[in-house]
Amino acid sequence: MIGLISDTHDNVFGIRKAVEIFKKNEVVCVIHCGDIIAPVTVKLFAGLKVLFVKGNCDGDVPMIKKKVDEISGSFYEKFGELDYKGKSIAFTHGNDAALLKQLISSKRYDYVIRGHTHESGDEMDGSTRVINPGTLYLGSEKYTIALLDVENDEVRFIELNQ
Repeated sequence: MIGLISDTHDNVFGIRKAVEIFKKNEVVCVIHCGDIIAPVTVKLFAGLKVLFVKGNCDGDVPMIKKKVDEISGSFYEKFGELDYKGKSIAFTHGNDAALLKQLISSKRYDYVIRGHTHESGDEMDGSTRVINPGTLYLGSEKYTIALLDVENDEVRFIELNQ
């Protein structure tokens, strides 16, 4: 099981709740698709293997990288890749439309995980499944994360009540 999260935008309460759900579901790793915002919130993911990618609102990238290193996570500038259980996964923030299109149309990935829109989504584009876990952005209509089971090709969205 892989945890999916994006656009946390300093929502400490939401991040804590998401981390609790990820730990309860024993995820092997978490993919964070950007817009962490404040580097200090990275520490809330301690205890999980987290792959972070830069979002368009992430300002102090050197400090974010430092905080990611402190929790033994990984940080990617534009996109990252993960091979898990025979499935190929790319992840990006999603604000670079050309890059997003290239990742999807390359046919190299079973899954492309993206954020940026603040709307959860799950759709097929050719042979690639494109998943957006949603957002924890304060003021959004709903706060969502997702769990991805690549063995069964299932994604489950979880709405966090705040």
